[in-house]
Amino acid sequence: MGARLNTAVSGHDVDAFDAYCEHLLVRDADTRAVIGTYRVLTPAQAQRAGGLYSDTEFDLAKLAHLRGRMVELGRSCVHPDHRHGGVIMALWGALADFMVRNRLDTMIGCASIPMLHNGVVSGNVAASIWAQLKTTCLAAPEYAVAPRLPLPVEQLDGSLPVEPPALIKGYLRLGARVLGAPAWDPDFNTADLPMLMRIGDLPSRYRRHFLG
Repeated sequence: MGARLNTAVSGHDVDAFDAYCEHLLVRDADTRAVIGTYRVLTPAQAQRAGGLYSDTEFDLAKLAHLRGRMVELGRSCVHPDHRHGGVIMALWGALADFMVRNRLDTMIGCASIPMLHNGVVSGNVAASIWAQLKTTCLAAPEYAVAPRLPLPVEQLDGSLPVEPPALIKGYLRLGARVLGAPAWDPDFNTADLPMLMRIGDLPSRYRRHFLG
């Protein structure tokens, strides 16, 4: 996807936060191959790591009062042969169980939008998605965060008729909110939206499904 990975193992995405995270895996029952992943950084481990990955992309000062019960989700990935909904639902179910067992109530993460569109590197898709979401899915001002390296949305075409990536749409269905304008991640060639989801905001049908 055009990422520039500066890691010791060629072709592998490894960073300084991995050693502090819980790593959630979904395996194929027959082959035992890993077909879905998430990593979860708990409040205690975030303190040991010196912060969240999201701290490197956004100023999260307004979320300080949430950190004691807030986990960071990241590196969500589903194998291309299994992107039909079942794997992500399994991951979300396990995450809900993890949150309840550890008495945590808030999730945060950077949701990525690829900069590559129709073979051309451009931020127009991300600018267009941001233009849509800021009118309908923006969090309250007291939760607003600011990107450290903003995507220059004012200089881009934000009028394209595009839909958010499936993962972002899934988060929004679960009651997540966008915390502010996208940051530009030049290493991963993405625009990253800061998103926050609270257990208390889960719609009733998802609450029944994931929490019983």
